[in-house]
Amino acid sequence: MACSVVAHILFFFLIFGNLTPAAPMGEKRPATASGEGFLLGKSRKRVFPVTQTQEPDPIAEAYSYCNTPNRSEQAWEGHSPADYKLLSVHVMIRHGDRYPLYSIPKTKRPPINCTLSTSRRPSHPLLKAFISHMAQSGRGHWDSPLASLPRLPNHSACEMGELTQTGVVQHLRNGQLLQQAYKQHRFLPSDWSARHVWLETTGKSRTVQSGLAFLYGFLPDFDWKKLTVHHQWNTLFCGSSCDCPARSKYLEEDQRRQYLLRVADANLERTYITMARTLGLPPRQLRAANPIDSLLCHLCHGLPFPCAPSGDGAPPRCLTREQFAVIRQQQLDDEADRRRVGLYRKYAVLAMFPYLNRTAARMERVAKSSEAGRQRRAGNDEVFTLSSAHDVTLAPLLSALGLEKAQFPRFAARIVFELWRGLPVTPGQVRRKGGKGERSKVNSRDVFIRVLYNGEDVTFHSAFCRSHARHVSQPLCPLTNFLTFVRRDMFQVVNATSYSEACYRRFN
Repeated sequence: MACSVVAHILFFFLIFGNLTPAAPMGEKRPATASGEGFLLGKSRKRVFPVTQTQEPDPIAEAYSYCNTPNRSEQAWEGHSPADYKLLSVHVMIRHGDRYPLYSIPKTKRPPINCTLSTSRRPSHPLLKAFISHMAQSGRGHWDSPLASLPRLPNHSACEMGELTQTGVVQHLRNGQLLQQAYKQHRFLPSDWSARHVWLETTGKSRTVQSGLAFLYGFLPDFDWKKLTVHHQWNTLFCGSSCDCPARSKYLEEDQRRQYLLRVADANLERTYITMARTLGLPPRQLRAANPIDSLLCHLCHGLPFPCAPSGDGAPPRCLTREQFAVIRQQQLDDEADRRRVGLYRKYAVLAMFPYLNRTAARMERVAKSSEAGRQRRAGNDEVFTLSSAHDVTLAPLLSALGLEKAQFPRFAARIVFELWRGLPVTPGQVRRKGGKGERSKVNSRDVFIRVLYNGEDVTFHSAFCRSHARHVSQPLCPLTNFLTFVRRDMFQVVNATSYSEACYRRFN
């Protein structure tokens, strides 16, 4: 899989020597030893696992999940053949690094300070100005459920689930990285207004703060008066289309599969018993505390694994990296089994249709309003949208797009949809007719889509463009492929032709 990604990149460089921009954008910092196995060349992180003859190291995989902002980061956003015009960008992010949602009984909580300080690592050149600017958030427009949420993490002893300084820095870097990648394309008007930029977030402080950090890094002239922060009440960003009985059934079936796989893992059971004995807990209580969440926090922040006092002056009894590796390996095994069985893919298609359908409609609207001779409408030209979400949002989005082999969304992961207009159709070229399921005709010859995951172009790994024949005159994926996929073809996996049919017919 990784080889095909490299081949795709080489394809562009061999045929289009004049790509824009000429090199991927990124900050040049030394890569950490813990992340070397996830870099392509010296600095590119793989989003698809490398084919290996032996099982991957779950510890190394966990470091990649941490996404510690101390290494070089490169982005292929903003790349296209020469003379292609960027029309719009639509981004979904996972919130940045957070404090655990669970605590392990009889152990001390990780000692992490969740206030922001430029003197503490990791930091960022924009951090001081970001802190100051968030104090002016009252000038912005907020959906009422978000009005009382803090704009910055602000506890010297982190609260459960609170965004850390690492999480803020991750998204300042993400936003600035994309700002650098897109600045020469100027798809966002210099006099942008609220109708051009759409920010939506769930009602958790960590997603609100992550979205603000990303947007502050992305917009060189961040202006509260122009910004409205919209609330999404459901983590699937399904708006008014959340009711889908079949989706819930598929999720229940997949959770049952996950449970059976877990109880059949004898090594995992032995490990939980040993960990529980170390801490003086019943194994059931330890499982209920979801210890992997807290252990990941210790690993990501370079903290010793938690210990329990032993009494009588004896050394404390501590959990180990080997125990963590067993639990993490079981999670990796579960991801592989999930792909094999296919129930999660069915869930994902129904879970993410509302978001994908809104994104498709936005892209189609921008494409139509940008056609030659058509005056841009003064209404909903949302050329940049940002959705600040969770792992339980990005994971089904990847699966729905057919990117099931991509790595599980790390902290501050991003999925980017780009809309491009190519060269006009030359005389003699025949336009392809729009496929069934396309609500209105878009110039299929010169409007294209790219999909990127953590900076990697994964368009031609997606279900809607995997079989598209790339050639010199059409090196990108036509937008019509995406529109037809969202409005019809994606439901083939559940033997249906529409969202309504898939959701409400008898579950088989």
